[in-house]
Amino acid sequence: MDEKIAVEKLAKARQNSFLKPQIFTVTIPEIDGGSNLSIKVSWSQKIFYSDGQFSLNIPFSFPEYVTPTGNIISKIEKIQLNVNYGTETEILCKTTSHPLKEIRRQAGNLGFLYEADVLTWSRIDFNFSYMVMSGEISGGLLVQSPSVHDFDQRDIFCFYLFPGNHQHGKAFRKEVVFIVDISGSMKGGTLENLKNGLCAALSKLNPEDLFNIIAFNGETYLFSSLLELATKEKIEKASHWMNLNFIAVGGTNILLPLNQAMEMLSNTCDSIPLIFLITDGSVEDERHICDVMKNYLTNRESMAPRISTFGIGSYCNHYFLQMLALISGGHYDAAYDADSIVFRMQRLFRTASSTILANITIDTLEHLDALEVYPFHIPDLLSGSPLLVSGRYQGNFPNSLKARGMLGDMNNFVIELKVQKTKDIPLDKIVAKQQIDVLTAQAWLLENKAIEEKVAKMSIQTSVPSEYTCLVLLQIDNGKQASKSFGIQEDSNKVDLQSSLESKGCKVILLQSLGLGFGNLNATAGNIPLGSVEGDSSEPADILIKAALNCCDRLADCCCCMCLIKACSRINDQCAVTLTQLCTVLSCFGCISWCSELCKSC
Repeated sequence: MDEKIAVEKLAKARQNSFLKPQIFTVTIPEIDGGSNLSIKVSWSQKIFYSDGQFSLNIPFSFPEYVTPTGNIISKIEKIQLNVNYGTETEILCKTTSHPLKEIRRQAGNLGFLYEADVLTWSRIDFNFSYMVMSGEISGGLLVQSPSVHDFDQRDIFCFYLFPGNHQHGKAFRKEVVFIVDISGSMKGGTLENLKNGLCAALSKLNPEDLFNIIAFNGETYLFSSLLELATKEKIEKASHWMNLNFIAVGGTNILLPLNQAMEMLSNTCDSIPLIFLITDGSVEDERHICDVMKNYLTNRESMAPRISTFGIGSYCNHYFLQMLALISGGHYDAAYDADSIVFRMQRLFRTASSTILANITIDTLEHLDALEVYPFHIPDLLSGSPLLVSGRYQGNFPNSLKARGMLGDMNNFVIELKVQKTKDIPLDKIVAKQQIDVLTAQAWLLENKAIEEKVAKMSIQTSVPSEYTCLVLLQIDNGKQASKSFGIQEDSNKVDLQSSLESKGCKVILLQSLGLGFGNLNATAGNIPLGSVEGDSSEPADILIKAALNCCDRLADCCCCMCLIKACSRINDQCAVTLTQLCTVLSCFGCISWCSELCKSC
């Protein structure tokens, strides 16, 4: 669509947006009394994995104010669960939160159903866990033909390895360098939470591991000139050093500390070298940094460092951070609010430092005419997470092939993988998010419009949001039904879908972008901290108080029920829920519709 039109439409769609990563608001238009309102929510999530056990957790608890007061009305709860685990290996169902009845059991496929009439909605989330009955490293390769509607008619493959639930082998010794952003934008709770997360990560190191810390802004500050043993005394000393030196001031220079970390890990040969880069900002030389790191890692003869990256807030370029991780076989995670920094930092460190099989390769596939792999550098197999590599190919896979790697005792490991054709598992949708993220990072690095076009097609085909597509809300006349969903590709050569549909009595609203964005150099240069309005460094509490006072003085100001809800994105979850419930009560008196009109100028 035309860029100006898209901007104007998006400007009117701010009421449909995320307050926090776990809270999404949408304005429902006025409806007639007695109408049935149906809401369908679709999303994808990774299944939690630990010690050979897979666990699924889905929100299924409802607050009391969802149920209307007055007469007790019977309700129906229904859960249908299909488990496609892809292998013929036996699985064992461990726990479930609801009384599921098994309705189907086939090789690699299970079906369950729960249905009940209830007087009150469920007060617990839905949980289900199962275990793959394999104590050692196992894996396989799934192949599938594309659907007739697939824009890419090459076959799909998915290679996977399970770490097993009984690992008795020797663990890799680790050499770890933490690179921590202490620029001016990190001030306040962000830096305090970062220190807490870093101290927690240091406490998980083994005494034989080596570590160092590099703090950076425009310059670099080293805890030690050499890598130090992770003894209790050294970790306490590092904690004291952080308290003295972690002062949020100055600009952002990422390349300098990365080069220093690479030099520190240049002689590693009998351990896993790990770099953890933590930042909340963007820099102008990000593509140059990727090129420098790629050249360094390509010329490395011994064990190459894995760069794991952690982005804080929305001003850093998350695709730059993902590309750094992809280049080196590292991992990426992010925190978009200060409260989640400690948890997500610990999760990233626990994930990236639990390698049980390194330098993994798959036998040369000489029988294939073409092969495209995501991610292009195969990561290590971790004790707490299965390894998943996907892609497209032309030709014929052999009936089996071999994967090779290095164990913690530096011995070689070889496993034979059986190639299995599958029809029941939607491989294209399972791997869509992974492939879209990889391709988006590539499109950013190479500034390649053809890759952007490919991402847009994948996004529309699989209904997975991307940086190059928009989601639309399609409102139709009473008595009619929408027969399909529409994906809009951001391209000035495309037909104006807005005009063509409105001419048929349909109304189209572009929803706010769900993409991560490519960073904000101006916000980084201005040292705007996490949670602040761009250009305003006031504390969130001050913003809320000032807005409330203005509301009392001038009803036409921007503080109303909807604005209070948006302010919840800058306060804690408990307060956010309380204010949201307050606004729900006020809506009974027609306050929400008044506020919606009042907020149009916000």
